[in-house]
Amino acid sequence: MASSTSDGPLEELLAPVAAQSGLELDSVSRSRSDAMPLLRVIVDAPVGAEDIDSDTLASVSRAVSKALDEADPIDGEYLLEVSTPGAERELTKVGHWLRQIGRLVRIKLRAGGYVCGRVVDADGTSATIEVDGTTTTIDYQDMRKARSRVDFATGK
Repeated sequence: MASSTSDGPLEELLAPVAAQSGLELDSVSRSRSDAMPLLRVIVDAPVGAEDIDSDTLASVSRAVSKALDEADPIDGEYLLEVSTPGAERELTKVGHWLRQIGRLVRIKLRAGGYVCGRVVDADGTSATIEVDGTTTTIDYQDMRKARSRVDFATGK
């Protein structure tokens, strides 16, 4: 069975590497399992920038690998995965919400139930969602979980 942990020191090492490629480091996690350990590095485009193309992702992947080889912060062998967050990512940071403005999300509320709608605004404490023409502002602390959704109608 695999488990995953976040890794602050590696985030400090790799954030400047992602920035040199014009990207933001979203997260770094290690997964431990019976098989070879996995180091997962998630990068994202800055708020307002275009999506990441495959050439940019390949370039940052090589840069991350080189930085890890030079610093040698991990004992033993491991697999390195450098990727983007994906189409239906979990929304856990303010920057995630800012990137979702104009896009669909699904929110599981702490009080129970779900809200599905389009993000119209977000700030440091809450997100405003439009559902069937009505907007509602939801504090992040009132959300149990939130994910972006693929919008097949608009291609976003």
